[in-house]
Amino acid sequence: MSAESLHASATELLEMWSAASGPERSLREAMLAFLGSAPRGCLREHAPGHITASAVVFSADESEVLLTLHPRVGRWIQLGGHCEPGDDTVVSAALREATEESGIPGLVVEPGLYGVQAHPITCSLGVPTRHLDLLFKIHAPRGAVPIRSAESTDLRWWPVDALPADSDVLMR
Repeated sequence: MSAESLHASATELLEMWSAASGPERSLREAMLAFLGSAPRGCLREHAPGHITASAVVFSADESEVLLTLHPRVGRWIQLGGHCEPGDDTVVSAALREATEESGIPGLVVEPGLYGVQAHPITCSLGVPTRHLDLLFKIHAPRGAVPIRSAESTDLRWWPVDALPADSDVLMR
């Protein structure tokens, strides 16, 4: 992994992505401006904020989405997290995070960005920061059974039309 390869992959994904809505287009432009001023902005060490890799994991038939009850956030959210040593791209970081947090082998990432989000948070740095999430749509194999990791209070499939009320998972 290098800060350069992560930065290049995040920039390329955002430049190639056609945002679906006005707010997403605005956030896309803000993220590109952020990356233009923060060469190490994909790394957790960048305290003012950093790019994170998120995974919206769908069941094989896309009728359900896998969410984690995050212990620090206290809400049901999509899987994902920080880019780490060994991640060449933000896509590989999202796939690694989704596999670690779900315990499901054989996940498949759709090409390109699924969406973007920004969240104020106090993450593992212990100081307030901002997560600039690049979201990827990921498919689980048929019959996949998730296994909760230590990073989650709970982990379960939710029908796409009946997500928890306080969830802000991006659904298209």
